Amino acid sequence: MFSLSELRQTRVFQEALEEGRQEGRQEGRQEGEITGKLASVPLLLRAGVNTQEIAASLGLSLEQVLEVARSREACAKRSPGESER
Repeated sequence: MFSLSELRQTRVFQEALEEGRQEGRQEGRQEGEITGKLASVPLLLRAGVNTQEIAASLGLSLEQVLEVARSREACAKRSPGESER
């Protein structure tokens, strides 16, 4: 039976570890791309672009764009001194 340190040195373990790292990097890039797109939604809304055009242009779902728009409206309705709970 392999000890943990011996198992970590096997080719199979090393390949699986590298594959996991690559998948993690890819997921991180995808999440970062979506985050960047969502961050641009308020700017586009302020510029007068409608939600359907934003969704189509950025490759986001209409629901994602509407969620950002709703959260932007909720923030705007809060009074300046009011804090989130």
